Amino acid sequence: MSIHAPLLSIKWLQQHLNDENVIVLDASMAPPGQPLYAPAAIIPKARRFDFDKQVCDTGSDLPHMMPSADEFTRAAQALGINDDSIIVAYDHIGLFASPRAWWMFKSMGHKAVYVLDGGLPAWINAGLPAINNYAVAPSFGNFQACPRPNYFVGQTQVLNALGSAHTRILDARPTGRFEGSIAEPRPGLRAGHMPGAVSVPATCVQQSGHLLAAEEELTRLLGAPGSIICTCGSGVTACVLALAAVVAGFSEVAVYDGSWSEWGKPELNLPVVTGAA
Repeated sequence: MSIHAPLLSIKWLQQHLNDENVIVLDASMAPPGQPLYAPAAIIPKARRFDFDKQVCDTGSDLPHMMPSADEFTRAAQALGINDDSIIVAYDHIGLFASPRAWWMFKSMGHKAVYVLDGGLPAWINAGLPAINNYAVAPSFGNFQACPRPNYFVGQTQVLNALGSAHTRILDARPTGRFEGSIAEPRPGLRAGHMPGAVSVPATCVQQSGHLLAAEEELTRLLGAPGSIICTCGSGVTACVLALAAVVAGFSEVAVYDGSWSEWGKPELNLPVVTGAA
């Protein structure tokens, strides 16, 4: 089968759910400040991909940072993922955490990973069946991570991009958090944004959990195609902007893994401004 876009429809998944090489991953995560995610419904055949507590750098003091290639390989193989698997990631909100799973697999070199447009709500609203338990991989997979540089970047690359004529920084947090008028949900972080960053809330590139369909509208929101670094609170909704950018045809897209969970730390004394950009 030939699939090019990073988004898959509910109809596609319904038709291909039982294909042997299709692996569905529930990548749901509770937003910061809310209780840990507990599934109320699960798409049949789905396996749990918990990048918040399991498939992450557990030695970092920052939330759900990317693990090493070896750790990622072990986790993916335990999920039964092969090099030729077609991975479909979804989340319980619609378009919130699943793009993070998609970007993680892309950054580790998997060539067939997609996001379920609309996620679990769209599946349920279509009247399709749900179950109560996750599937277990029948055997270990053979996927071997091969990291692709610059999919995830750190604070040094972001610092170098500040004021750059070549690279724009897009911030996916809500406007109030970007401007500093609303406190961060993670305690102890400074309020505001990086100098020169542009506010593009992740909610503005979607409607009812579906990515906006028109590439022209996405480009209007994201700006002219070029090199961008997407950031947010902790590297999750930044991946929603990365997804929108890829759909809109951007070719130089990176995600700041630490995002505001790192940048906003007072002890790092990184440049912060408040107010509208």
